[in-house]
Amino acid sequence: MSDENKRVLIAGGGPVGLLCAWHLGRQGIPVRLFDDNDGLQSDPRAATTHPATLDLLADDGLADDMGRVGLVAPIFQFWDRPSNRLVAEFDHSVLVKDTRHPFVVQCEQFKTASLLLKRVQKLANVEVLFNHQVIDVWQASEFVSVDLRGPASMQTHAGAYLIGADGGRSTVRKRSEIAFDGFTWPERFIVLTTPFDFEVERGYAYRSYFAEPGAWCNCFKVSADGPPGLWRTVFPTKPEQDNVSLMNDVEVQARMQRFSPESRPFEIVHRNLYVTHQRVAATFRKGRVLLAGDAAHVNNPIGGMGLNGGIQDGVNLSAKLTGVLLGGESDRSLDLYNLQRRTVATEFVQEQSIANKKRLEESDAKTRQKNLQELARIAEDPARARQFLLRTSMIASQRRAESLTLN
Repeated sequence: MSDENKRVLIAGGGPVGLLCAWHLGRQGIPVRLFDDNDGLQSDPRAATTHPATLDLLADDGLADDMGRVGLVAPIFQFWDRPSNRLVAEFDHSVLVKDTRHPFVVQCEQFKTASLLLKRVQKLANVEVLFNHQVIDVWQASEFVSVDLRGPASMQTHAGAYLIGADGGRSTVRKRSEIAFDGFTWPERFIVLTTPFDFEVERGYAYRSYFAEPGAWCNCFKVSADGPPGLWRTVFPTKPEQDNVSLMNDVEVQARMQRFSPESRPFEIVHRNLYVTHQRVAATFRKGRVLLAGDAAHVNNPIGGMGLNGGIQDGVNLSAKLTGVLLGGESDRSLDLYNLQRRTVATEFVQEQSIANKKRLEESDAKTRQKNLQELARIAEDPARARQFLLRTSMIASQRRAESLTLN
Protein backbone atom coordinates (compact mmCIF):
# COMPACT_ATOMS: atom_id res chain seq x y z
CA MET A 1 0.00 0.00 0.00
CA SER A 2 1.46 3.36 -1.00
CA ASP A 3 1.90 6.20 1.45
CA GLU A 4 -0.95 8.15 -0.14
CA ASN A 5 -3.27 5.15 0.16
CA LYS A 6 -2.73 5.01 3.91
CA ARG A 7 -1.90 8.64 4.69
CA VAL A 8 -4.10 10.33 7.25
CA LEU A 9 -4.83 14.02 6.80
CA ILE A 10 -5.56 16.06 9.91
CA ALA A 11 -7.13 19.52 10.02
CA GLY A 12 -6.29 21.35 13.24
CA GLY A 13 -3.05 21.77 15.15
CA GLY A 14 -4.46 21.94 18.67
CA PRO A 15 -4.00 19.22 21.30
CA VAL A 16 -6.50 16.82 19.68
CA GLY A 17 -5.07 17.04 16.18
CA LEU A 18 -1.48 16.78 17.42
CA LEU A 19 -2.37 13.83 19.65
CA CYS A 20 -3.82 11.97 16.66
CA ALA A 21 -0.74 12.80 14.60
CA TRP A 22 1.52 11.49 17.36
CA HIS A 23 -0.39 8.25 17.94
CA LEU A 24 -0.70 7.46 14.24
CA GLY A 25 2.83 8.56 13.41
CA ARG A 26 4.37 6.35 16.06
CA GLN A 27 2.80 3.36 14.31
CA GLY A 28 4.52 4.30 11.06
CA ILE A 29 1.41 5.73 9.41
CA PRO A 30 2.17 8.76 7.21
CA VAL A 31 0.38 11.85 8.53
CA ARG A 32 -0.02 15.34 7.15
CA LEU A 33 -1.46 17.91 9.57
CA PHE A 34 -2.68 21.36 8.52
CA ASP A 35 -3.37 24.39 10.66
CA ASP A 36 -4.34 27.86 9.48
CA ASN A 37 -2.35 29.63 12.22
CA ASP A 38 1.35 30.43 11.95
CA GLY A 39 2.16 28.28 14.99
CA LEU A 40 0.77 27.02 18.27
CA GLN A 41 -1.75 29.36 19.86
CA SER A 42 -1.26 30.54 23.46
CA ASP A 43 -4.87 29.89 24.40
CA PRO A 44 -5.17 29.91 28.23
CA ARG A 45 -8.45 28.00 28.24
CA ALA A 46 -9.01 24.30 28.95
CA ALA A 47 -6.54 23.63 31.75
CA THR A 48 -8.18 20.74 33.62
CA THR A 49 -7.01 17.24 32.70
CA HIS A 50 -9.00 14.51 34.42
CA PRO A 51 -7.75 11.14 35.72
CA ALA A 52 -9.34 9.17 32.85
CA THR A 53 -7.51 11.36 30.35
CA LEU A 54 -4.20 11.22 32.22
CA ASP A 55 -4.38 7.42 32.11
CA LEU A 56 -4.57 7.65 28.31
CA LEU A 57 -1.63 10.08 28.18
CA ALA A 58 0.74 8.11 30.41
CA ASP A 59 2.67 6.63 27.48
CA ASP A 60 6.12 8.13 26.84
CA GLY A 61 5.82 10.13 30.05
CA LEU A 62 3.37 12.66 28.58
CA ALA A 63 1.11 12.77 31.65
CA ASP A 64 4.18 13.16 33.87
CA ASP A 65 5.40 16.04 31.72
CA MET A 66 2.01 17.70 31.99
CA GLY A 67 2.21 17.43 35.76
CA ARG A 68 5.69 18.97 35.66
CA VAL A 69 4.60 22.05 33.66
CA GLY A 70 1.19 22.23 35.32
CA LEU A 71 -0.24 21.78 38.81
CA VAL A 72 -1.38 18.56 40.47
CA ALA A 73 -4.80 19.08 42.09
CA PRO A 74 -6.19 16.09 44.03
CA ILE A 75 -8.97 18.12 45.70
CA PHE A 76 -11.85 20.25 44.48
CA GLN A 77 -14.49 22.15 46.40
CA PHE A 78 -18.05 23.44 46.18
CA TRP A 79 -18.86 26.69 47.99
CA ASP A 80 -22.04 28.62 48.72
CA ARG A 81 -21.01 32.09 47.59
CA PRO A 82 -23.62 34.23 49.46
CA SER A 83 -22.62 32.73 52.82
CA ASN A 84 -19.00 32.05 51.82
CA ARG A 85 -19.51 28.56 53.24
CA LEU A 86 -17.59 25.49 52.13
CA VAL A 87 -20.32 23.00 51.22
CA ALA A 88 -18.37 19.96 50.04
CA GLU A 89 -14.81 18.86 49.38
CA PHE A 90 -13.89 15.91 47.19
CA ASP A 91 -10.53 14.13 47.20
CA HIS A 92 -9.60 12.03 44.16
CA SER A 93 -7.54 9.74 46.38
CA VAL A 94 -10.68 7.61 46.83
CA LEU A 95 -10.14 6.56 43.18
CA VAL A 96 -6.74 5.01 43.89
CA LYS A 97 -8.01 1.58 42.77
CA ASP A 98 -9.76 2.99 39.69
CA THR A 99 -6.98 5.01 38.08
CA ARG A 100 -3.21 5.39 37.95
CA HIS A 101 -3.77 9.14 38.39
CA PRO A 102 -6.03 9.84 41.40
CA PHE A 103 -5.82 13.59 40.83
CA VAL A 104 -6.41 16.27 38.24
CA VAL A 105 -3.58 18.10 36.48
CA GLN A 106 -4.11 21.77 35.74
CA CYS A 107 -2.15 22.13 32.50
CA GLU A 108 -3.18 24.86 30.06
CA GLN A 109 -3.98 23.46 26.63
CA PHE A 110 -1.18 25.35 24.88
CA LYS A 111 1.31 23.56 27.13
CA THR A 112 -0.22 20.20 26.27
CA ALA A 113 -0.05 21.13 22.58
CA SER A 114 3.60 22.14 22.94
CA LEU A 115 4.52 18.84 24.59
CA LEU A 116 2.79 16.96 21.79
CA LEU A 117 4.37 19.03 19.01
CA LYS A 118 7.85 18.28 20.35
CA ARG A 119 7.07 14.58 20.16
CA VAL A 120 5.50 14.83 16.70
CA GLN A 121 8.50 16.70 15.31
CA LYS A 122 10.69 13.68 16.05
CA LEU A 123 8.67 11.54 13.61
CA ALA A 124 9.92 11.68 10.02
CA ASN A 125 6.61 10.36 8.66
CA VAL A 126 4.55 13.22 10.16
CA GLU A 127 4.36 16.60 8.45
CA VAL A 128 2.98 19.64 10.29
CA LEU A 129 2.06 22.47 7.93
CA PHE A 130 1.16 25.74 9.62
CA ASN A 131 -0.32 28.61 7.58
CA HIS A 132 -2.41 26.10 5.64
CA GLN A 133 -6.14 26.76 5.78
CA VAL A 134 -8.64 24.08 4.76
CA ILE A 135 -11.10 25.54 2.23
CA ASP A 136 -12.97 22.48 0.98
CA VAL A 137 -13.30 18.72 1.40
CA TRP A 138 -13.88 16.12 -1.32
CA GLN A 139 -14.57 12.41 -1.00
CA ALA A 140 -14.28 9.51 -3.43
CA SER A 141 -14.66 5.79 -2.83
CA GLU A 142 -10.91 5.24 -2.38
CA PHE A 143 -9.64 8.54 -0.95
CA VAL A 144 -10.47 11.92 0.54
CA SER A 145 -8.88 15.23 -0.42
CA VAL A 146 -8.75 18.77 0.90
CA ASP A 147 -8.29 22.06 -0.89
CA LEU A 148 -6.01 24.37 1.06
CA ARG A 149 -4.94 27.97 0.98
CA GLY A 150 -1.20 27.79 1.58
CA PRO A 151 1.32 30.58 2.15
CA ALA A 152 1.91 31.06 -1.58
CA SER A 153 -0.84 29.25 -3.46
CA MET A 154 -3.89 27.01 -3.40
CA GLN A 155 -3.07 23.33 -2.89
CA THR A 156 -4.83 19.96 -2.91
CA HIS A 157 -3.76 17.06 -0.70
CA ALA A 158 -5.18 13.53 -0.70
CA GLY A 159 -5.16 10.69 1.77
CA ALA A 160 -7.01 7.63 3.00
CA TYR A 161 -8.86 9.44 5.79
CA LEU A 162 -9.33 12.98 7.05
CA ILE A 163 -9.63 13.86 10.73
CA GLY A 164 -11.44 17.13 11.40
CA ALA A 165 -9.98 18.44 14.67
CA ASP A 166 -10.35 22.05 13.60
CA GLY A 167 -12.50 23.40 16.41
CA GLY A 168 -16.09 24.40 17.02
CA ARG A 169 -16.30 26.31 13.73
CA SER A 170 -14.85 23.32 11.87
CA THR A 171 -14.54 23.79 8.12
CA VAL A 172 -14.24 20.03 7.74
CA ARG A 173 -17.58 19.51 9.46
CA LYS A 174 -19.30 22.28 7.51
CA ARG A 175 -17.94 21.28 4.10
CA SER A 176 -18.86 17.66 4.83
CA GLU A 177 -22.43 18.84 5.51
CA ILE A 178 -22.62 17.37 9.00
CA ALA A 179 -25.20 19.07 11.22
CA PHE A 180 -24.10 20.52 14.57
CA ASP A 181 -27.17 20.11 16.74
CA GLY A 182 -27.76 21.86 20.04
CA PHE A 183 -28.05 25.38 21.39
CA THR A 184 -26.15 28.49 22.47
CA TRP A 185 -26.39 29.83 26.02
CA PRO A 186 -27.89 33.35 26.09
CA GLU A 187 -25.29 34.61 28.56
CA ARG A 188 -21.62 34.89 27.67
CA PHE A 189 -18.87 33.80 30.04
CA ILE A 190 -16.19 36.24 31.19
CA VAL A 191 -12.77 35.01 32.30
CA LEU A 192 -10.67 37.22 34.57
CA THR A 193 -7.17 36.10 35.53
CA THR A 194 -5.28 37.41 38.54
CA PRO A 195 -2.14 36.60 40.58
CA PHE A 196 -4.18 37.13 43.78
CA ASP A 197 -3.60 33.96 45.82
CA PHE A 198 -7.06 32.62 46.66
CA GLU A 199 -5.56 29.59 48.39
CA VAL A 200 -3.53 31.62 50.90
CA GLU A 201 -6.02 34.46 51.32
CA ARG A 202 -9.34 32.56 51.18
CA GLY A 203 -8.58 28.86 51.60
CA TYR A 204 -9.81 27.88 48.14
CA ALA A 205 -8.60 24.67 46.52
CA TYR A 206 -6.97 24.78 43.07
CA ARG A 207 -10.41 23.90 41.65
CA SER A 208 -13.34 25.58 43.39
CA TYR A 209 -16.95 26.06 42.28
CA PHE A 210 -19.19 28.75 43.77
CA ALA A 211 -22.98 28.53 43.66
CA GLU A 212 -24.90 31.78 43.47
CA PRO A 213 -27.92 32.73 41.34
CA GLY A 214 -26.79 34.93 38.46
CA ALA A 215 -23.25 35.25 39.81
CA TRP A 216 -21.81 31.74 40.11
CA CYS A 217 -18.07 31.36 39.64
CA ASN A 218 -15.44 28.79 38.69
CA CYS A 219 -12.14 29.64 40.35
CA PHE A 220 -9.04 27.62 39.63
CA LYS A 221 -5.28 27.92 39.61
CA VAL A 222 -2.86 27.39 36.73
CA SER A 223 0.92 27.39 36.88
CA ALA A 224 1.26 29.91 34.00
CA ASP A 225 4.98 30.73 33.55
CA GLY A 226 5.87 29.29 36.94
CA PRO A 227 5.49 30.08 40.64
CA PRO A 228 3.47 31.67 42.08
CA GLY A 229 1.01 30.92 39.22
CA LEU A 230 -2.27 32.57 38.32
CA TRP A 231 -5.92 32.16 39.30
CA ARG A 232 -8.63 32.17 36.64
CA THR A 233 -12.18 33.13 37.55
CA VAL A 234 -15.12 32.44 35.24
CA PHE A 235 -18.45 34.27 35.63
CA PRO A 236 -21.73 34.47 33.71
CA THR A 237 -22.74 37.81 32.23
CA LYS A 238 -26.10 39.37 31.50
CA PRO A 239 -27.08 38.85 27.85
CA GLU A 240 -28.05 42.49 27.41
CA GLN A 241 -24.66 43.89 28.48
CA ASP A 242 -22.37 45.07 25.69
CA ASN A 243 -18.74 44.01 25.37
CA VAL A 244 -17.25 47.40 26.23
CA SER A 245 -19.11 47.77 29.53
CA LEU A 246 -18.35 44.16 30.50
CA MET A 247 -14.64 44.45 29.86
CA ASN A 248 -13.83 47.92 31.21
CA ASP A 249 -11.76 48.26 34.38
CA VAL A 250 -14.60 49.60 36.53
CA GLU A 251 -16.92 46.69 35.74
CA VAL A 252 -14.14 44.12 36.03
CA GLN A 253 -13.08 45.39 39.46
CA ALA A 254 -16.70 45.54 40.63
CA ARG A 255 -17.24 41.93 39.57
CA MET A 256 -14.12 40.72 41.35
CA GLN A 257 -14.93 42.70 44.51
CA ARG A 258 -18.44 41.21 44.60
CA PHE A 259 -16.89 37.77 44.37
CA SER A 260 -14.12 38.36 46.92
CA PRO A 261 -14.08 41.73 48.71
CA GLU A 262 -10.54 43.08 49.00
CA SER A 263 -9.16 46.36 50.30
CA ARG A 264 -7.12 46.92 47.14
CA PRO A 265 -7.98 46.56 43.43
CA PHE A 266 -7.27 43.18 41.90
CA GLU A 267 -4.44 42.95 39.43
CA ILE A 268 -5.99 41.57 36.24
CA VAL A 269 -3.45 40.10 33.83
CA HIS A 270 -5.89 38.62 31.31
CA ARG A 271 -9.54 39.07 30.45
CA ASN A 272 -11.66 37.33 27.86
CA LEU A 273 -15.32 37.12 26.91
CA TYR A 274 -16.74 34.25 24.93
CA VAL A 275 -19.96 32.71 23.70
CA THR A 276 -20.72 29.22 24.99
CA HIS A 277 -22.49 26.42 23.12
CA GLN A 278 -23.86 22.96 23.85
CA ARG A 279 -23.72 21.11 20.52
CA VAL A 280 -22.95 17.65 19.18
CA ALA A 281 -22.34 16.72 15.54
CA ALA A 282 -25.02 14.53 13.97
CA THR A 283 -22.32 11.96 13.25
CA PHE A 284 -18.60 11.71 14.01
CA ARG A 285 -18.05 9.74 10.79
CA LYS A 286 -19.11 10.47 7.24
CA GLY A 287 -17.34 8.14 4.85
CA ARG A 288 -13.63 8.94 5.05
CA VAL A 289 -14.16 12.05 7.17
CA LEU A 290 -13.94 11.69 10.95
CA LEU A 291 -14.55 14.39 13.56
CA ALA A 292 -12.88 14.73 16.94
CA GLY A 293 -12.71 17.30 19.73
CA ASP A 294 -14.56 20.60 19.41
CA ALA A 295 -15.31 19.88 15.76
CA ALA A 296 -17.50 17.04 17.04
CA HIS A 297 -18.85 18.44 20.32
CA VAL A 298 -18.76 21.64 22.37
CA ASN A 299 -20.06 22.36 25.86
CA ASN A 300 -19.86 24.89 28.67
CA PRO A 301 -16.58 24.71 30.63
CA ILE A 302 -17.99 23.96 34.09
CA GLY A 303 -16.36 20.69 35.10
CA GLY A 304 -13.60 20.86 32.50
CA MET A 305 -14.94 18.15 30.21
CA GLY A 306 -14.52 19.62 26.73
CA LEU A 307 -10.86 19.10 25.91
CA ASN A 308 -10.81 15.89 27.96
CA GLY A 309 -13.55 14.50 25.75
CA GLY A 310 -11.57 15.58 22.69
CA ILE A 311 -8.39 13.86 23.84
CA GLN A 312 -10.35 10.72 24.57
CA ASP A 313 -11.81 10.96 21.04
CA GLY A 314 -8.30 11.20 19.64
CA VAL A 315 -6.95 8.15 21.45
CA ASN A 316 -9.99 6.05 20.49
CA LEU A 317 -9.95 7.16 16.85
CA SER A 318 -6.19 6.73 16.41
CA ALA A 319 -6.34 3.15 17.68
CA LYS A 320 -9.17 2.28 15.31
CA LEU A 321 -7.54 3.93 12.29
CA THR A 322 -4.34 2.04 13.05
CA GLY A 323 -6.31 -1.22 13.04
CA VAL A 324 -7.88 -0.36 9.69
CA LEU A 325 -4.72 0.89 7.97
CA LEU A 326 -2.18 -1.56 9.38
CA GLY A 327 -4.10 -4.40 10.97
CA GLY A 328 -6.45 -5.35 8.18
CA GLU A 329 -9.51 -4.54 10.25
CA SER A 330 -12.81 -3.60 8.66
CA ASP A 331 -13.59 0.09 8.50
CA ARG A 332 -16.73 -0.73 10.48
CA SER A 333 -14.53 -0.10 13.49
CA LEU A 334 -14.81 3.59 12.55
CA ASP A 335 -18.56 3.26 12.95
CA LEU A 336 -17.82 1.92 16.42
CA TYR A 337 -15.73 5.04 17.07
CA ASN A 338 -18.78 7.10 16.16
CA LEU A 339 -21.05 5.05 18.43
CA GLN A 340 -18.71 5.08 21.41
CA ARG A 341 -17.59 8.69 21.36
CA ARG A 342 -20.89 10.24 20.28
CA THR A 343 -22.67 8.32 23.05
CA VAL A 344 -20.21 9.72 25.58
CA ALA A 345 -20.64 13.24 24.20
CA THR A 346 -24.42 13.12 24.51
CA GLU A 347 -24.97 10.92 27.58
CA PHE A 348 -22.10 12.21 29.71
CA VAL A 349 -20.37 15.38 28.59
CA GLN A 350 -23.47 17.30 27.54
CA GLU A 351 -25.62 15.99 30.38
CA GLN A 352 -22.96 16.52 33.07
CA SER A 353 -21.82 19.98 31.95
CA ILE A 354 -25.43 21.23 31.74
CA ALA A 355 -26.17 19.77 35.19
CA ASN A 356 -23.04 21.44 36.58
CA LYS A 357 -24.19 24.81 35.33
CA LYS A 358 -27.74 24.40 36.62
CA ARG A 359 -26.45 23.39 40.06
CA LEU A 360 -24.37 26.55 40.37
CA GLU A 361 -26.98 28.97 39.02
CA GLU A 362 -30.10 27.56 40.73
CA SER A 363 -32.26 30.47 41.92
CA ASP A 364 -35.10 28.72 43.75
CA ALA A 365 -34.14 28.90 47.43
CA LYS A 366 -35.51 25.49 48.42
CA THR A 367 -34.05 23.68 45.43
CA ARG A 368 -30.76 25.46 45.93
CA GLN A 369 -30.48 24.35 49.56
CA LYS A 370 -31.54 20.83 48.64
CA ASN A 371 -28.79 20.65 45.99
CA LEU A 372 -26.12 21.93 48.35
CA GLN A 373 -27.20 19.62 51.17
CA GLU A 374 -27.09 16.67 48.79
CA LEU A 375 -23.54 17.58 47.72
CA ALA A 376 -22.49 17.70 51.37
CA ARG A 377 -24.03 14.28 52.06
CA ILE A 378 -22.28 12.77 49.02
CA ALA A 379 -18.91 14.18 50.07
CA GLU A 380 -19.31 12.75 53.58
CA ASP A 381 -20.06 9.22 52.32
CA PRO A 382 -16.92 7.53 50.87
CA ALA A 383 -18.91 5.13 48.68
CA ARG A 384 -21.11 7.88 47.24
CA ALA A 385 -18.12 10.21 46.89
CA ARG A 386 -16.34 7.56 44.82
CA GLN A 387 -19.34 7.16 42.52
CA PHE A 388 -19.60 10.94 42.15
CA LEU A 389 -15.89 11.21 41.32
CA LEU A 390 -16.01 8.33 38.86
CA ARG A 391 -18.41 10.47 36.86
CA THR A 392 -16.74 13.86 37.26
CA SER A 393 -13.29 12.37 36.50
CA MET A 394 -14.74 10.83 33.31
CA ILE A 395 -13.76 7.30 34.30
CA ALA A 396 -17.41 6.24 34.15
CA SER A 397 -17.82 7.64 30.65
CA GLN A 398 -14.69 5.83 29.47
CA ARG A 399 -16.06 2.58 30.85
CA ARG A 400 -19.38 3.24 29.16
CA ALA A 401 -17.66 3.82 25.81
CA GLU A 402 -15.63 0.63 26.10
CA SER A 403 -18.81 -1.36 26.80
CA LEU A 404 -20.45 -0.35 23.52
CA THR A 405 -20.28 -2.65 20.51
CA LEU A 406 -21.83 -2.73 17.06
CA ASN A 407 -24.68 -5.14 16.47
